[in-house]
Amino acid sequence: MGVPEIEDAKLLLVFGYNGADSHPIVARRIVRAKEKGAQIICVDPRRIETARIADMHLQLKNGSNLALVNAMAHVIINENLINRDFIEQHANGFDELVPIVAKYTPEYAEGITQVPAEDIRKAARMYAASGRSMILYGMGVCQFAQAVDVVKGLANLAIMTGNFGRPSTGIGPVRGQNNVQGACDMGALPNCFPGYQSVTDPVIREKFEKAWGVEKLPDQIGCPITHVPHRVLHEKDPAKRIHAYYIFGEDPAQSDPDLAEVREALDKCDFVVMQDIFMNKTGRHADVILPSTGWCEHEGVYSCCDRGFQRVRKLIEPQGDVKTDWEIICAISTAMGYPMHYNNTEEIWNELIDLCPGFAGATYEKLEKLGGVQWPCRDKSMNDKGTPFLHKGGKFAHPDGKAKFYGTDWRPPTELENDEFPMVFSTAREVGHYSVRTMSGNCRLLRNLEDEPGWVQMSIEDCEALGVRQEELVKIVSKRGYCIARCLPTERVKKGAVYMTYQWWIGACNELTKAALDPVSNTPEYKYAACRVEKIADQEWAEKHIREEYAELRDQMGIKGKELKLKGGPNTPVPATKPTAASA
Repeated sequence: MGVPEIEDAKLLLVFGYNGADSHPIVARRIVRAKEKGAQIICVDPRRIETARIADMHLQLKNGSNLALVNAMAHVIINENLINRDFIEQHANGFDELVPIVAKYTPEYAEGITQVPAEDIRKAARMYAASGRSMILYGMGVCQFAQAVDVVKGLANLAIMTGNFGRPSTGIGPVRGQNNVQGACDMGALPNCFPGYQSVTDPVIREKFEKAWGVEKLPDQIGCPITHVPHRVLHEKDPAKRIHAYYIFGEDPAQSDPDLAEVREALDKCDFVVMQDIFMNKTGRHADVILPSTGWCEHEGVYSCCDRGFQRVRKLIEPQGDVKTDWEIICAISTAMGYPMHYNNTEEIWNELIDLCPGFAGATYEKLEKLGGVQWPCRDKSMNDKGTPFLHKGGKFAHPDGKAKFYGTDWRPPTELENDEFPMVFSTAREVGHYSVRTMSGNCRLLRNLEDEPGWVQMSIEDCEALGVRQEELVKIVSKRGYCIARCLPTERVKKGAVYMTYQWWIGACNELTKAALDPVSNTPEYKYAACRVEKIADQEWAEKHIREEYAELRDQMGIKGKELKLKGGPNTPVPATKPTAASA
């Protein structure tokens, strides 16, 4: 699907995706769809902005995604709302799926999801009947230990109702950050060369060996980033143990789960290189720091979440002793014995598209003239303008050209609430700051709008039970660690649930998260951990503590500038009215 297609869908199933905070421009497309008459089903444990305009808000219990998806499939099958012609002509495995979802009656799923059975039935009927339904999903689907199963389950819904291969249908992963799609496209994956070409395919390897002038490329799948701490700290095989870690454009000491383990791994790794545009937490553990240019100081190509290649142009000259990422990589490669030289980014891009059949037609000339090209784009002529939507005519990327149904049972999250940790913890995003704060935290205007230590969102009932008020500092604790943040009572959150944005350096909620990984994607379960929230009796001490900790951290990073502003104090009352969109 393409992002512009969103507004022309007749129904949007927005599943685990908070566009208003994550992607405001994409969220505007959702609003336009509503204005054009589309129905919206919002599936989210919180009452997010999309829920406010939705025809239905399925406020499921955190961690029950697949049970709800299987129940919707059950309804569509049992009420004969399937597109039988599409299934027979364009899909395999339907008969195997039916018995798997048979037990997921809406009543059975209600016990897991806390969504009323009749609401599940109504949502399934709405999705199946619209004729042009589109699914949008985000990190509320992806950041679970059963993430890939849920994505496949959502694809089941689209296949069985024939919502593929046409405009404003299909399933759209709305990526967590800008150019995540681009990193994957370019081969920043442990199992693929650029263009999603498998490293285990000898024909593919031979092509890249010849192009790059090397005798042999590895035929083994590499190491996912989330496996690095284990490979540093616990790997018994000397051949697999990691001794050097080259990190650029990433801050694992802030973004990865179980930060105590990450810090230990960085400190015990023999050699750590950090390459970035600003200092960050990982830099405190690095042996070498390589400063690089920011987005407006260099040229390149980004991939949008809808597979669209877009040119990025240099606006200003970089200051100081910095180089572009590609120049740094070339210099290091040459110093290590593999001469690498390019005159500009277009030469790099031409090498890439020559090696990737699906990207072959996305020339700089075409990107310049058209403003962007969505891959697959295989022909360099201007006749091939790319592919706005995939699977046209019901043709899928399997040898037989057919889609494949996939079914499996729901599994509970890997760590459940208990007497010691009775609340559900989940990470979230906010509109004011981006990702791990490396960029937005260095913007004075954004810091003035919102600064450390961030907020912890809880239900008003839980806040009253703890005896804490808005803006008071509280301690959030899990088996792995703790952090301190400001209390934000809100009606948007269910009783027993806790949400924190993950970019804050002092309120670093990844101190709490667990490195439980999806077995296929290796993505951590950021959206579910057991925790408790503790009242801090001495607020004066707590305010002093976070101010000192923040100042020390900034000093370690060599960051000069304003000190932490205090947000409030122990006498700030719980609001009597619903928090505004900006505050919640």
